[in-house]
Amino acid sequence: MPYKVSNGKAIQVTYSPDEVFSRIQHEGIQFIDLQFTGLTGHFHHTTISAVTFTPEQMRDGLPKLDGSSIVGFTSINDSDLLLKPDPNSFAIIPWMTENKTARLLCDIFWGEDRGRLSRDPRGISQKAEQYIKSQGFDYSNWGPEVEFFVFDKVHWDVLTPYKGQSYSIESVEAPWSQDGGGYPMGLQEGYYPSTPSDTLTPYRNECVNILNRDFGILCDNHHHEVATAGQCEIDIRYDRLTNAADAAQTYKYVIRNVAQKYGKVATMMPKPIAMDSGSGMHVNVSLWKGKENIFYDPDDEIELSQTGRYFCGGIISHAKALSAICNPTTNSYHRLVPGYEAPAYIAWSSGNRSAIVRVPKHLRGKGYAYLKRLEFRAPDPSSNPYLVFAAVTSAGLDGIKKKMDPGDQVREDIFKMTKSDRAKKGIGVLPKSLGEALDELESDRKFLNPIYTNDVIDKIIELERRDQREIAIRPHPHEFYLYFDV
Repeated sequence: MPYKVSNGKAIQVTYSPDEVFSRIQHEGIQFIDLQFTGLTGHFHHTTISAVTFTPEQMRDGLPKLDGSSIVGFTSINDSDLLLKPDPNSFAIIPWMTENKTARLLCDIFWGEDRGRLSRDPRGISQKAEQYIKSQGFDYSNWGPEVEFFVFDKVHWDVLTPYKGQSYSIESVEAPWSQDGGGYPMGLQEGYYPSTPSDTLTPYRNECVNILNRDFGILCDNHHHEVATAGQCEIDIRYDRLTNAADAAQTYKYVIRNVAQKYGKVATMMPKPIAMDSGSGMHVNVSLWKGKENIFYDPDDEIELSQTGRYFCGGIISHAKALSAICNPTTNSYHRLVPGYEAPAYIAWSSGNRSAIVRVPKHLRGKGYAYLKRLEFRAPDPSSNPYLVFAAVTSAGLDGIKKKMDPGDQVREDIFKMTKSDRAKKGIGVLPKSLGEALDELESDRKFLNPIYTNDVIDKIIELERRDQREIAIRPHPHEFYLYFDV
């Protein structure tokens, strides 16, 4: 559900179907963009005329989707699906001014009253919210920190793989920039630089304004990130599980479209630049009963409750299997290596960014109890946020149910520890490849079953194995440097 700011306070806004149709008429909306997310996280849409949009279609859904044409949805012999718009997601798309267009996010249903499509990611996140309630909690709060790159231009050639493959990245901020018109940043020197080195401040300002004003997604901070060549972060205010996933998907949609307006291109690829930091999607989570944050304990050293520790223990226990959902691309594992900001070791800590789970400790005391949370640092922005939040929910609630203790927190810089030191502390290592992560998911998948059906898990494994094979059979350009003269 969107927010609006009134008298300096953020107020959540809901729309009834009648209110949506009233706004369509009052605002002179000509087209409705019906948007939804595929299993692989790609954002899709189809556009209908506002003149033909009816209350019955809002209620019953529109028969406008061939599920066999969306990767991971259905087979061709059983492919008729309905798009059922969520009136609370209504927003006017600000860059579509010539033919005024509004968007509605959609849930995916089978036709013929067969119910919800099990592979609809938004449905999986809604199922996670129901599961949270069944376990004695009222709701959860989620705050994704989505990082991304904005480049001037990107070129690649993979159409003739037997002839050769290549890519190139252009950015005025990069140390390899040739135009001499900027103040290039070195590798891993991009954190919080001032203008004019940070060339993307006006771009991020516009993204924040559009997210706040037009989509009701509150963003409280933005900045250049650690990597060179246009790495950015815009912080989204925490929200309920499905709302937060909606916000993350809309965020990606906005930053790409605004980048195009500026003549640039934005990417969620986790590791586009060699020898530099990659992009993460740190996931902040807390469980609530009414107005009480269940993760907060004023008597604990770091103000983390036993329930919060068990939730953390579930993430630690299932971290390797979670990688297949939270880091779903072959490129993801170029990021999850020591020395480039991303966590690679399975441990937890307060304030220690070398662990995969961190308990932020900026502010203490009952007045800040609402901020007590776990930050899961392993996920990256190539992932599907609906699936990530649902999977982390499954792991954390499994930890609570089975009272999984996460062990002692690690206070040292894990990147500087020896292999022997890590072994003594029982610190495991995240998978080093997508194939290894999928092996872990296949052997540790039962914790997902309260939320994920087996056909969804099977399809995720099948699609990611396909990508893994695509990369495995192709030589890498750097191999020519290493091995051409052997």
